[in-house]
Amino acid sequence: MPRNLRITRIVVTHFSFVVNDLGPEEHLGFDQVYRPGYRLDQDGSILTIETDAGITGEVPGSIDRRDALYMLGRNPLERDTIWHDLKRAQRGWMNAPNGAIDMALWDIAGKLYGAPIHELLGGGGQGRMKLPCYASTYHGDENGGLTRPEDYGDFALACRDRLGYSAFKIHGWVGGPIGREVDAVLAIRRAVGDSMALMLDPAGAFRTFDDVLRVGRACDEANYFWYEDAFRGGGLSQSAHAKLREFIKTPLLMGEHIRGLEPKADLITARATDYVRANSYTDGGITGVMKLAALAEANGLDVELHGGSLAHRHCMASMRNSNWYELGLVHPLVNANKPPIYGDPKWIDLLESVDPKGCLDVPTGPGLGVPLDWDWISAHRTGEVVYEGE
Repeated sequence: MPRNLRITRIVVTHFSFVVNDLGPEEHLGFDQVYRPGYRLDQDGSILTIETDAGITGEVPGSIDRRDALYMLGRNPLERDTIWHDLKRAQRGWMNAPNGAIDMALWDIAGKLYGAPIHELLGGGGQGRMKLPCYASTYHGDENGGLTRPEDYGDFALACRDRLGYSAFKIHGWVGGPIGREVDAVLAIRRAVGDSMALMLDPAGAFRTFDDVLRVGRACDEANYFWYEDAFRGGGLSQSAHAKLREFIKTPLLMGEHIRGLEPKADLITARATDYVRANSYTDGGITGVMKLAALAEANGLDVELHGGSLAHRHCMASMRNSNWYELGLVHPLVNANKPPIYGDPKWIDLLESVDPKGCLDVPTGPGLGVPLDWDWISAHRTGEVVYEGE
């Protein structure tokens, strides 16, 4: 098999799908919440990178024209060189290269060598082929779904007792009374006792430091696993988080909205976070996530992956220092909220995708390990962009 591969063609396939009973949050409209009878139109895309060896990398995602023209003619196995070139091109903006590109290159490498990505990364052993998950909820609503503090407690119990989850993360209300947020933090712990790890992600919804502190002290009382991105500043301020750590004992997680390796190193140095957030799409793909895992490991910290994907399953299977896979977003009354781009729903990160112990499988096929359902994608196709070399 030749090792001097060349990228010959890049395709972005766009598709659309509908999610029922989900719509814009009524207060600000930026988040999605349960809205019975609403039909939410959603868009998606698939990035395909073709090579002259007939090996193709396929991953959910997209690419812009500038990056595509750079990629054409490149050797897809030179991932780190490509990663650093594209990272420089993003300076002053995202601080990390396009993660979908990197994931597609890893998919090519795995298919070339006939191995799953986690094997190329040196992982997959020591029980890491079953990934413990936390159910990560949609924001609270005013429509009879996640409306009362007790609704969250009931949902956590259902996730534990019916589906085997051992951890649960709440996204609370946007613009609601802070007392209800405090009550929800405590109500979930009362509902599940000590049987689940609990997390809270306000997603920057709180207005004042007092609000942040009141809820943080409730997290202390309820023994939460972490408290995430509570400040209205989007989790960007190192000093705000360092100050908060002086008042509460619950570990902090920040970094979802801070992209790339060097800024997250600064978070650690400033003691602004206790867990390091990483996302293959926004932190430079699998290459970027594994660099962050090594950075966190060198500082004695754990990495928690933001959101789900096949790439994250391979990364987590290859990390020592990671605790939970985020399966979200989920809601007790919203079903089929993700596009069925894989034939088997166990790979789509639905609420019911976990095994009886609340864990997800790691793919074992070459590359990302699970073929796309091109019949479904083609049936829902809305457009295509093609970039080709000479």
